[in-house]
Amino acid sequence: MKKIFLYIAFIFSVAAFAQNEQLAMNYFEKGEFEKAAIIYQDLDKLQPRNPYFAQRLAECYQQLKQFEKSEKLLLEKLDLTKQPQLYVDLGYNYQLQKNQAKADKYYQQAIDAVKDQPGMVMLIANAFEKKVLIKQALSAYEVAMAKNPALTFDYQMAILQGQLGNMELMVESLLNFAFKNQQNVGMVQNQLSRFMNEEGTSDNFNALLRKSLLLKTQKDQDIFWNEFLSWYFVQQKEYGKAFIQEKAIYRREPELFMNIVSLGQLAAEENEDATAKEIFAFVSQNTQEQDILMNAEYYLLQIDLKNIQDKDQPLMKQRIDAAVEKFGTNPYTLKLQLLKADFEAFQLKDTKAAIATLDKELKLQLNKYQEASVKLKLSDILLLDEKFNQAIIYYAQVEEDLKNDAVGNEASFRVARASYFKGDFTWAQKQLKVLKSSSSQLIANDALELFLLITDNTVEDSTQTALKKFARADFKLYQNKKQEALAEFKNLLATDKTESIQDVTLLRVGKLYESLGQYDLALQNYQEIIDKYKEGIYVDEALFFSAEIYNKKLQQPEKAKPLYEKMIFEHEDSIYFIEARKQFRILRGDGTSS
Repeated sequence: MKKIFLYIAFIFSVAAFAQNEQLAMNYFEKGEFEKAAIIYQDLDKLQPRNPYFAQRLAECYQQLKQFEKSEKLLLEKLDLTKQPQLYVDLGYNYQLQKNQAKADKYYQQAIDAVKDQPGMVMLIANAFEKKVLIKQALSAYEVAMAKNPALTFDYQMAILQGQLGNMELMVESLLNFAFKNQQNVGMVQNQLSRFMNEEGTSDNFNALLRKSLLLKTQKDQDIFWNEFLSWYFVQQKEYGKAFIQEKAIYRREPELFMNIVSLGQLAAEENEDATAKEIFAFVSQNTQEQDILMNAEYYLLQIDLKNIQDKDQPLMKQRIDAAVEKFGTNPYTLKLQLLKADFEAFQLKDTKAAIATLDKELKLQLNKYQEASVKLKLSDILLLDEKFNQAIIYYAQVEEDLKNDAVGNEASFRVARASYFKGDFTWAQKQLKVLKSSSSQLIANDALELFLLITDNTVEDSTQTALKKFARADFKLYQNKKQEALAEFKNLLATDKTESIQDVTLLRVGKLYESLGQYDLALQNYQEIIDKYKEGIYVDEALFFSAEIYNKKLQQPEKAKPLYEKMIFEHEDSIYFIEARKQFRILRGDGTSS
């Protein structure tokens, strides 16, 4: 029993100690240094050989301009613990008093300690780095390596060179380190990514890194450099250039073929359709593996379906039917069957055939996620047929089966969207209010957009007259009845002057004209948003979509460039910001060599 009481007392003392440490840290971070100092004094008494609490207490004294107390404490702690990193704190105490000569004296003592104990270098270099004493940290590493050649700190020293602004030296050092220590290539790439994405300096850094990698691929035939360059191009979303590197790798290492497949999937997911088609055509020509061939055919069909015209539907049906016949009906070809059902319902308007396709899939031995994907597609088709209640029931089944899961959240969003199409805005808002905080950014964005649409048009028009008309037109759009949707949206613009509905309707009309290839009319609608609704929530989309039309459809980059630039400087929170910045840099000519 006595042991139990001692154990309980020990647990409570540990908890109290941790609580006090956290409290001291909180005071320190809030700038309440006197309060923090009182607690750190107590903690230091409890653990006198732990230099951490003395260092924190010294920092409190320094903030309070009590430099003598700080020095006395640090000298006592140095005498007690013999921890050489305390020389750094003593030097910094004098640097704060603008006595650089005495500060340098203590810094040198810290570096001299490395000569005697090279194993202490990490502690001492880190102490320098925390005080942003980068040159001294580098000196510590250099001394340790000179004293003990078995020690290597190439990675740490490269990062320090970067902090000094010596980017070229940092890049070269990191790349050489990665080549010599290929098990650490991920760590190096993570570090490089930070600089590649750093606002204000990333352009020059990316050009520097690209140049260095290109030179290495030219000078050294090791595929390591092709792989690294491919990684670089993927970070820049230049998938075509990454593909060139991956083909070079494949010719020498055919077993790395799956890297090309993964690159194709990434390009497809990023809507880089031309590059994705090129990659999957290459994949189809260079493998006999049925699952890979099926995957490639699926993506090729999916890309071609994006902009299919009515006249192309018979040929597309032949292609899809041939693919289904070739690869069969089984759980492994499920996504091909889902694509077939979607095509039958939304393109051919044959919902009976689509439902028959899905019913066949539900009879297979599917896992819960596969079954959910079939039920979601079935719900989508029931919704297409205006069977709102049945669709909502199936969506709700998926929602219930996969609670707190991304697929379950997607089902919840589709329930809300179906309710919105049906005109039940109150129920839709309840669902959307929860989904705005979804862990899935895509679902959260979609939910927020629909939530704001309903809210804005309820505040201005309590009868929701304009919103009901808009939702009906939106439903026509969902049904792929583009001309009917366009007519209803245009009628809404002409007859209803509710301000909150005007800009989003202009956006819908613009996107419809764009999908029909009528780019001049699309641009007119986007321009109206830019001119009349500068403070609205859709102006970033109008700018971006206009820039994309000029850049990629009309081949007029000189008109696209100022639109991308406006996006970058005025809409940093837009979901299109990153892509706008990328396209602007390309048009500006940043790092265009391949």
